[in-house]
Amino acid sequence: MPQPRKLRLWHAPSAGTDGIDLSLLPPASALCNCHGHEYAIAEYVMAALLLRHVPLAKADADLRQGQWTYFAGRPNALRTELGQQTMGLLGFGHIGQAIAHRAKAFGMKVHAANRSAVKSPLVDQAFGLHDLPAFMASVDVVVVSLPLMPDTTGIVNQAALAAMRPGAVLVNVGRGPVIDEQALFEALSRRQIAGAIIDTWYQYPTPARTECAPSQFDFAALDNVTLTPHMSGWTSGTIQRRQQTMADNIGRLCRGEALVNVLKAAG
Repeated sequence: MPQPRKLRLWHAPSAGTDGIDLSLLPPASALCNCHGHEYAIAEYVMAALLLRHVPLAKADADLRQGQWTYFAGRPNALRTELGQQTMGLLGFGHIGQAIAHRAKAFGMKVHAANRSAVKSPLVDQAFGLHDLPAFMASVDVVVVSLPLMPDTTGIVNQAALAAMRPGAVLVNVGRGPVIDEQALFEALSRRQIAGAIIDTWYQYPTPARTECAPSQFDFAALDNVTLTPHMSGWTSGTIQRRQQTMADNIGRLCRGEALVNVLKAAG
């Protein structure tokens, strides 16, 4: 591998940098990342949750067959409302904050669990990560947006999942291994929790294997899971915002100004 001895800036085009070996960067190089995906991910989360309360596709399919399944006035046609639930945000960074804004717009209560203290008018109750079971038990929806780090790997384990309400839903838009893979599959298989919406996984395509199952476990066989292929943040708006961040940082570097989104400062 070439040694970039004169490198001044290594710019990741995304938020995650767990695939970058910092030991290979020269001391004079800064490492920066990009966000800009939080708005798209927040829309994904709200859309996926709304579909659990507003069954548009089923209502449409039934009515095309002359069946008025969800006709107003029928006692057995009553739906639930997302706005009556409590949203739990495991991680309160860019993504968590964007989701909180939208959850509040729907009238939801918002709880957050984070490594650092959370002080926000958007949050009704805050927890530390050491209070994870209490946090998991306090909400109807848990949205995981934590980055993958040594201290977050597998943090949502069997005990954390066992603390969730039986009717609760788990959403992962962070990194797959933040949630223990086997514990999640078993909790869903036993219907210990109501369901999950999973966008970030444990196995991914590679140049040599362009298609693959997302897990060693058969999540596809479960009817209480929505599976998507790591798509939540992939929009034209995300790309434009990231391009602008990188262009701005290159300009800052050339002008000798402070960089933004710095994960490793130049030595």
